[in-house]
Amino acid sequence: MEKECIFEAKGIDIYQSKKLILSDVTVDIKKGEFVYLIGKTGSGKSSLLKVIYAELPVDKGIARVGEYDLINLKTRKVPYLRRKLGIVFQDFQLLQDRSIRENLMFVLRATDWKSKEDATKRIIEVLNQVDLMDHQHKLPHQLSGGEQQRVAIARALLNNPELILADEPTGNLDPETANEIMKLLMKISESGCAVLMATHNYNLIMKFPARVINCENGKVLVSGNQTN
Repeated sequence: MEKECIFEAKGIDIYQSKKLILSDVTVDIKKGEFVYLIGKTGSGKSSLLKVIYAELPVDKGIARVGEYDLINLKTRKVPYLRRKLGIVFQDFQLLQDRSIRENLMFVLRATDWKSKEDATKRIIEVLNQVDLMDHQHKLPHQLSGGEQQRVAIARALLNNPELILADEPTGNLDPETANEIMKLLMKISESGCAVLMATHNYNLIMKFPARVINCENGKVLVSGNQTN
C-alpha cells in the first residue's frame, strides 16, 4: 500500500525577490521517508525549504503540506501549517539564558499548550527520545555541540510534526557526532515522521543512503528509490 504524501509539489516555480530560482518543480515526500536535499550554495535548497514552511509564496501548479494548500494558504493559517513541521537549523538557535527544559517549555507556550501538566509530560517524552533527560536543567552553553543539536531536534518534535526540515544539521559537528545525529534522524523517520535534510556532506549520504533531491541549474532532480 502506498504511503501518505506529506509534501507534494507539481509544476511549481520558486522565486526569490522576483528572480526565478527553481522552475517546474515536481517532487513529493511520503510519511516516514528520509530524503536528502543537496545542491551548491545558491542552487535553491533554502528556497525550496521556505516554500514548504510558507515563507516563500507559490502561485501556480500544485503545492501542499498535508491538508494545507500552499497556493491558496491564508496568512492566518500559516502558524497552523508550521505546527505540522519541525525545523532544525545548523546553529541550534537555542535561548542561551534558559535551561533546556525552559527552552522547550517556551515553544509549547508559544504554540498554545494550555495545560502545564501536558506540556511537562511532552517535554519528558521528547527529551527521552533524544536521550537528554539527564541534562534538562543545564543551560545550552553547558552542553556539547552534538547535545545542543539534540535539544534542537527535541524542540522540533514537540508538536508531533509530520515532517522535519533539517537545514545542514550536522554542519557544525565533528564526524563522530554527525553520525550520532544522523542515526537519531533516521530513527525519527522510521517512527513515521518524514525528514528532509539539506546537506553538503556527501560522506553522510554514502554512509546513510536514502533518496536524494538535487537542486541544480534551476531544476530539481530526484534520484534514488522512492519508498511506497
